[in-house]
Amino acid sequence: MLAWFMENIATIAISIILATVVVLIIVNLIKNKKQGKSSCGCKCGNCPMGGNCQNKNPM
Repeated sequence: MLAWFMENIATIAISIILATVVVLIIVNLIKNKKQGKSSCGCKCGNCPMGGNCQNKNPM
């Protein structure tokens, strides 16, 4: 078991780092959503989903 761990330490470390980055991105997206921020830039006039935005301000 220890030999397998030592042979794959780089893969394990990179996987942990990538998983951490993904979790941080998801937490940031959730936090922004709760604060009412949008990731689309609020240019709803050119967006096919423009009618579904919370912010209904015309451009």
